[in-house]
Amino acid sequence: MIELLIIIALILVNGLLAGTEIAVLSVRRPVLMSQAEEGDLRAKAVLRLLDNTNAFLSTIQVGITLVGILAGAFGGAEVVRRLSPLLARLPVPGAETYAPPVAFGLVVAGITYLTLVLGELAPKRLALTYPERLSKLMATPMRYLSSITRPAVWLLTRSTDIVLRPLGIRQRYQQAVTEEEVRYLVSEGA
Repeated sequence: MIELLIIIALILVNGLLAGTEIAVLSVRRPVLMSQAEEGDLRAKAVLRLLDNTNAFLSTIQVGITLVGILAGAFGGAEVVRRLSPLLARLPVPGAETYAPPVAFGLVVAGITYLTLVLGELAPKRLALTYPERLSKLMATPMRYLSSITRPAVWLLTRSTDIVLRPLGIRQRYQQAVTEEEVRYLVSEGA
């Protein structure tokens, strides 16, 4: 069933995006700064993502939302249509009547379970274990995705700014320097 393979592929893409988000936000900036100074282009690419976390997070969210919509569309339509006749044949009273809603419930539950395990929890745990490695692996693909989603990201970023403005929250393009970064800079200067 090609639809099931498409759903699983979309869930894995969701996992890649969710893992990348956590990896990039969990990296140790001083480690990447050191690698970038040594000429590591992938470390430089991750640092560029960190320079504008608002755009990065919006890009990730657009990707995850699109993947979720596509997985739901495939699951909600074709898989339910194929599963319903199988359930209707079960030797249970009312099987024919209840097959479509039961099929729908099973598909939703199955997609939800797979999305949580393969599309969120496992990738995020992996990302927390290997943040620098995963973020460096995904930095360039994220730049391409960012280029593709730039109009949607711009709209989301501006909309978020408008929503947060009454709360006195302004967009920060530069993160505050952490204690770890100060230690790194002092050790490099010594």
